[in-house]
Amino acid sequence: MMDVSLIEARDLSEAWFLCLRKVLAEGYEYIIERGSYAGQQRKELDMIMVQIKNPATRPLTPDVPPGVPAPSTMEYVESYLPYLMTSQRAEGEQYTYGQYLEPQISEVIRMYKEEGFNTNQAYMAVGDARSVFLADPPCLRGIDTRVRYGKLHFVAYFRSWDLWAGFPSNLAAMQLLKEYMGQEIGVDDGEIIVVSKGMHLYGYSWELARTAARLD
Repeated sequence: MMDVSLIEARDLSEAWFLCLRKVLAEGYEYIIERGSYAGQQRKELDMIMVQIKNPATRPLTPDVPPGVPAPSTMEYVESYLPYLMTSQRAEGEQYTYGQYLEPQISEVIRMYKEEGFNTNQAYMAVGDARSVFLADPPCLRGIDTRVRYGKLHFVAYFRSWDLWAGFPSNLAAMQLLKEYMGQEIGVDDGEIIVVSKGMHLYGYSWELARTAARLD
């Protein structure tokens, strides 16, 4: 039977540390047959939902213990942000999230400003029917949005999610996007809820994750 995990966290940093502990303690261990790091080990949760109640709390990236390399920095997040928000694509890249999201971001803002908040249609999709044929399909597959209680909330789904290197940068950039959209719409900043059936740690990061999560 699939094990469904639920984590409630104050902010992005606490969410990362709680997820590290969960994956290390309960992750299903296997050898990757297809995908990134094929042939290597991976620990992965069956399914997880993470509710982050105050994702705007700074710093947006984790403060790791001395001796542990930072999984992300704000400098990196700011360089990553165009990848999430615009169709800008570097040479050799198969896709960017922004190529899908850029036209949808402006439409969702327009929808809320001109047609009201009470809708379930303000969903931004990533990928299409051709994505399954890519060597590395998009990990983030969609960001759903909701304006409720005077705040803009994000609900995102990741089909696969590298907890060590992906999670901190993905969510910090997503939070900056949410803050921008909320300001444009004219509402306060709300929660981030993320769901994934592929949150994992690659074998190379297990010892780093144990040290960062203070499990040694």
